[in-house]
Amino acid sequence: MNSKSRSLFAKKPTSLLLQEASGRHALRPVLGPLQLTSLGVGAIIGAGIFVIIGVVAKDKAGAATMLSFVIAGSACAFAALCYAEFASMVPVAGSAYTYAYATLGELFAWIIGWDLLLEYGVGAASVAHGWSHYFVDFLGLAGIKLPAAITKAPFDFNPTAGAFVSTGAIVDLPALLISLVLTMVLVAGIRQSAACNFFMVLVKLAVVFLIIAVGVFYIDPQNWQPFAPHGYSGISVFGHTIMGEHGPAGEPLGVMAGAAMVFYAYIGFDSVSTHAEEARNPSRDVPIGIIASLALCTILYIAVAAVLTGMVPYQQIDIDAPISKAFSRVGLVWVQALISVGALTGITSVLMVLMLSQPRIMLAMARDGLLPGGFFGSVHPRFRTPWKSTILTGSVVGLMGALLPLRILAELVNIGTLLAFVIVCAAVLIMRKSDPEIPRPFRCPLVPLIPILGIAFCLLLMFSLPVDNWLRLILWLLIGFVVYFAYGRHHSALARMQSADLKATSTSSSNLSATNSIHPTK
Repeated sequence: MNSKSRSLFAKKPTSLLLQEASGRHALRPVLGPLQLTSLGVGAIIGAGIFVIIGVVAKDKAGAATMLSFVIAGSACAFAALCYAEFASMVPVAGSAYTYAYATLGELFAWIIGWDLLLEYGVGAASVAHGWSHYFVDFLGLAGIKLPAAITKAPFDFNPTAGAFVSTGAIVDLPALLISLVLTMVLVAGIRQSAACNFFMVLVKLAVVFLIIAVGVFYIDPQNWQPFAPHGYSGISVFGHTIMGEHGPAGEPLGVMAGAAMVFYAYIGFDSVSTHAEEARNPSRDVPIGIIASLALCTILYIAVAAVLTGMVPYQQIDIDAPISKAFSRVGLVWVQALISVGALTGITSVLMVLMLSQPRIMLAMARDGLLPGGFFGSVHPRFRTPWKSTILTGSVVGLMGALLPLRILAELVNIGTLLAFVIVCAAVLIMRKSDPEIPRPFRCPLVPLIPILGIAFCLLLMFSLPVDNWLRLILWLLIGFVVYFAYGRHHSALARMQSADLKATSTSSSNLSATNSIHPTK
């Protein structure tokens, strides 16, 4: 293998990762297990539980949405155990990007890092869009009505006509403003951001528990019949249904199809691992944060799905505001108002965590020379936050949320996250073979079974997504390859280090040869 291919697939030593994390660009370690768990819950519970759950129940799985959550949660659980092992081994910023660099090599690390930028950036923009919708509704409860011209994206996609249409609006101003406000909070520091997020998590958890505690008394078991109106399968490959029913446009229907969609509701638990460098005891606290947040949210999702489908026949669920409208149907207007507050708070915390995580991916990539370090690697001298990339993230998220329709944004998120999960699960198998001696404070149980199940579940969900998702992912990765080979390939810190080592070895060999020629051995 030549030197170019060696550096292209070179793996970054774990010792070097830990050494860089303690240098002058180090982040401040202030987070404990409670804050990390709240960050995970903050990232998970939001648009999924307040919006996506209604779409899946009405269009895909009916009451069996509960099983869809179990399947999607299982895929996440397998990946979470693998994430937890790596987070305890390599407690630095970067998440799956860092893990891929240590196990699969630089090119795969770039692919996953570029993919994560898509996940967090577009995911945050879609959440900002949803926040705007709930904010306008919340103002409506108070009798305040904003002009339609500043509350929607200027265009949308009409799935029936298969074409883009004008909405008559100019910009989604609330989506832009919330992105800018949160950007200022995030620049101020991780401690302030975590404290703000912790408060919002408490509020939305209180509302979710209220939904379950009150809604359980209004469940009609007859609404759960038939339990799975479209069956238990609904599996497709590249947009073509191979098992189960399909809709008028050929889209798969059923429990598995619902699982592929509700996976969106779980996006965010992996963001806990991006804050490993800011944890006080990352080897212990990050695995606790990942697993605890995922377990808590899965239980709550199943309970809310049971309440929603038990209160309202699945055909009559409102897809825009399913939970609040369900309580409105039974005359509990006061609960509807509290749910609106909880939804607004919940979506805000999701947006904050996603916008908090993306700059840390950029920081990790800049440390490795794959992105310009003067900008993306800059840590504020006072706040100790990656402030320049945080401002860039907030600006891009705000503009996308204000100008692009939700349908385009939401479709880009799931497939990128699933790809990241596949790589992390594969990396655990590779590291167990290649570096068995590295200390693992937390070990993924039942290896190789758990990683293999994680890979299988995630690939199954990936193949069940519409073919358009694959085309957009391929286009994004092609753009990433252009950036990598035009910049990152030539500025890679690891490649420069390897080149220096080769030169030193060559010089040493030349000197030794010269010495032997002057003083030949007898």
